[in-house]
Amino acid sequence: MSTDYKFEGWMGDDAASVKGNMVWREFLPKEWEETDVDIKVTHSGICGSDLHTLRSGWGATEYPCVVGHEIVGVAVRVGSKAEGDIKVGDIVGVGAQSDSCLGRDGPCSTCDAGLEQYCAGNVNTYNSRHRNNGKAYGGHALYHRAPSHFVVKIPNGVALEFAAPLMCGGITVYSPLKFHGAGPGKKVGIIGVGGLGHFAVLFAKAFGVDEVVGISRRESKRADALSLGCDDYIATSDDKDWVKNNKERFDLIISTASSEDMPLNEYLALLKLNGTLVQVGAPENPVPLRPFALIAGRKNLTGSGIGSPGEIREMMQLAADKQIKPWVELRPMSDANQAMVDLEDGKPRFRYVLVNEW
Repeated sequence: MSTDYKFEGWMGDDAASVKGNMVWREFLPKEWEETDVDIKVTHSGICGSDLHTLRSGWGATEYPCVVGHEIVGVAVRVGSKAEGDIKVGDIVGVGAQSDSCLGRDGPCSTCDAGLEQYCAGNVNTYNSRHRNNGKAYGGHALYHRAPSHFVVKIPNGVALEFAAPLMCGGITVYSPLKFHGAGPGKKVGIIGVGGLGHFAVLFAKAFGVDEVVGISRRESKRADALSLGCDDYIATSDDKDWVKNNKERFDLIISTASSEDMPLNEYLALLKLNGTLVQVGAPENPVPLRPFALIAGRKNLTGSGIGSPGEIREMMQLAADKQIKPWVELRPMSDANQAMVDLEDGKPRFRYVLVNEW
């Protein structure tokens, strides 16, 4: 069954596309299945993953590629076997994951546990292949097609421009904060007060931690960190005594840093006994680690990847209840190329969201 709308979007044809060279054209979505939902995209957040993928920074990208995995819009077609209570006209979202095995290939401990994001059969929202071998194209486009299990309804009380970046940026930090017990009695450090880090500050405050401290390189970010709700701020490049002055201060650190030059061993020194550092930023190259940075103090270094559809629904409801408002800058979809260049140059405060001008 054909549709009366076309799938068109910003296409990256090679690694040079990250430099503002994407081309707008039509693409062929995955073949329709009755478990799918078609979405008329209204808002699509720009994530750092878009840059890494366009330039093949995390491995070879299957070009051509439409990026964008912070997708919000209106459900315009809902399959007869779609999961949940999604109806045509509902406001829905899709994050960085579009599918997993869901037990269709035999028992799956991660899917059974509601942790679909860790399934070996994960299908990314872009630069991936669906189970029917259809190519996965992202949301910097007019329309998006996704399996219904990974389509979530956006609750009343969350503005669409806020919902979009929550679909990846927000859930990437919400999930580890919740899993590692962020709440009253805990002191939390957030490395990187930017696109990901500012979400971590907002959610740490929503969870009611005793103290949340922003950690970044330059003193110039202090004002923004405090405006977001940080109780204190550490400038690692401008304070030569930052390690000594903050040693064993935190129960939990969320690191959004994505540079292989990050001072990981020094960050670990900021943890209390049995403290945990969760790495969510993904550098393109290895990061040096001294084992004694962990051994001394029985410290934990772990990672976390996005979040499940269930976690996204929880996060969205918390955002509605607590009126969490990310710092976003709206850009017209037509401005996607320049927005990518501006993101690479570190200009947004703190997320760009592309808006289709329907």
